[in-house]
Amino acid sequence: MVTKQFTGSPDDADLRRADSLAREIFSDVANKWALLIIEALGDGTLRFSELRDEIEGISHKMLTQNLRMLERNGLVDRCVHPTVPPRVEYTLTEPGRGLRRTTQHMCDWTHQYLGHIEASRSRFGA
Repeated sequence: MVTKQFTGSPDDADLRRADSLAREIFSDVANKWALLIIEALGDGTLRFSELRDEIEGISHKMLTQNLRMLERNGLVDRCVHPTVPPRVEYTLTEPGRGLRRTTQHMCDWTHQYLGHIEASRSRFGA
């Protein structure tokens, strides 16, 4: 499917349309790795290896793919320092920091309702 180029106002973005750019962006940032990367970068600038250490279970490949996607969408800045070996650092952009504020609410929600969700899962599985 080809995503349409967005030319209207932000109010015209419709997540329900299959060819919506807004839907593509939502799909990009709503995956678990992207959310965890955004959360980890919320505290400042990190190198690739520091990010990998912060996010338990993420593979080198998935971290690379998600960082590229976040950079493509303008949510993460990548800075390459001309050293040997090259030092690469990642930082949230202003839109990335805005998204982090949103994801922080999701993290708060998760902590608030974790007990309820665990109890529901136990009842469901019984």
